[in-house]
Amino acid sequence: MRKLLAYPLSVLFYLCFGLTLVIFHVIQWFCHKVFGYKGLKKAVDALQFAIMRCLNILGTRISFNNPYDISTDRPLIIVANHQSMYDISPILWYLRKHHVKFVSKKELGKGIPSISYNLRHGGSVLIDRKNPRQALPAMMKFAEYIEKTKRAAVIFPEGTRSKDGNPRPFKTKGLELLMKKAPSALIVPITVNNSWKMLRYGAFPMGIGNHIKFTVHKPLEIINFTDKTELIQQLEQTIVDAIER
Repeated sequence: MRKLLAYPLSVLFYLCFGLTLVIFHVIQWFCHKVFGYKGLKKAVDALQFAIMRCLNILGTRISFNNPYDISTDRPLIIVANHQSMYDISPILWYLRKHHVKFVSKKELGKGIPSISYNLRHGGSVLIDRKNPRQALPAMMKFAEYIEKTKRAAVIFPEGTRSKDGNPRPFKTKGLELLMKKAPSALIVPITVNNSWKMLRYGAFPMGIGNHIKFTVHKPLEIINFTDKTELIQQLEQTIVDAIER
């Protein structure tokens, strides 16, 4: 019965979601051209709120638990597990005052209304995971940008999403490079739960009635760890221990 109900709700969701992306693509373009980065940022923030309202059509609830008062006067490196594309909008919305940017694969940089435009023009970095000669310099430049502007970088060290919620081992090179080139950054671990259930049946129908949970853990200072491997291990353990199974 649950899956049967998911079909009409998924049709309605995709109609609203697609229309939202198309409308906000035009809004982003206009705001960027007329008002520059500040205009684009406002449009992108509104887009994330609209996407979360689209998810409500599926009976999706979102909880974002962040008990920490994180300063906007320094760069952040946000490290999270990755379960679906629906991890992204809540992080962007609830941490919007930090000007959140993403490490994304280059394939997302074209062909997707709104999303591709923001990735290309909003300060995120697009990398070719199969080409280290492109990826490493791009990551270095991105880290330096975060350090200079005191903005936030989100990285999913698993490299790809988990289709069943079970975490994949962290790939550490990108994270190590961010820490090296943005040494003043505060590391913010986040655990995502239940986002994978949105795609439990595949792309269609969507999963319905899910409660996606985000838990922000205690931020860590890079300077407190002489051994960066130890820091990454602690990050991974903190994030993984809070995944619901």
